[in-house]
Amino acid sequence: MRPGTRVLLVEDDRSIAGFVEPELERLGFRVRCTYDGPSGLKEAARFEPEIVLLDIMLPGLDGVGVLKGLRRRSVRVPVIMLTARDTTLDKVHSLNLGADDYVTKPFEMDELLARMRALLRRVEGDEVLGVADLEVNTATREVRRGGREIELTAREYDLLEFMVRNPRRVLSRDLLLSRVWGQEGGITTNVVEVYVAYLRKKVDAPGERPLIHTVRGAGYALKGT
Repeated sequence: MRPGTRVLLVEDDRSIAGFVEPELERLGFRVRCTYDGPSGLKEAARFEPEIVLLDIMLPGLDGVGVLKGLRRRSVRVPVIMLTARDTTLDKVHSLNLGADDYVTKPFEMDELLARMRALLRRVEGDEVLGVADLEVNTATREVRRGGREIELTAREYDLLEFMVRNPRRVLSRDLLLSRVWGQEGGITTNVVEVYVAYLRKKVDAPGERPLIHTVRGAGYALKGT
């Protein structure tokens, strides 16, 4: 998901909107928020979002009505339904009407971001891998965390891409040496430690939640929680 992606959030619960909107903005998205169905439809026409987060229970016009209105206008923007109704019937009904996905409340921000990332990846055509707010575009070799771009050397990028393709998995130094360096002559596992340290300085900036973890005696793991 590239910074500047336009997101329309239609959610009447101010506590949820007050959490999701600033979090998305912190990650570099352009966010518009409305609190009822009719306003959501109008803002969709004005703002031309690239993805819509749509609550089902809305005043004035419910989320299903908003979804129908969008699809009647042939607006094919990806839509994720936000629902407190954890029933198969409601989910199937929304999907049959043209929703692309749904998230059941209460939800974790990482789950919502993962669903958004998967939909936008389908639309944009690039393979964008991610863990938490870290994104690796394998087509352009661009790396971002939140709203900031991370510049990596070729070797640092190769190491990070391998780690992000294996999230939460404990990766031994020998495995990383084999997969990233190809066991080049004269290279020892000490070089893995050096490059992991380089990545930490760039990926885990001060004040950010650490993503690169050392598993004592075993290796390293890239994980958001």
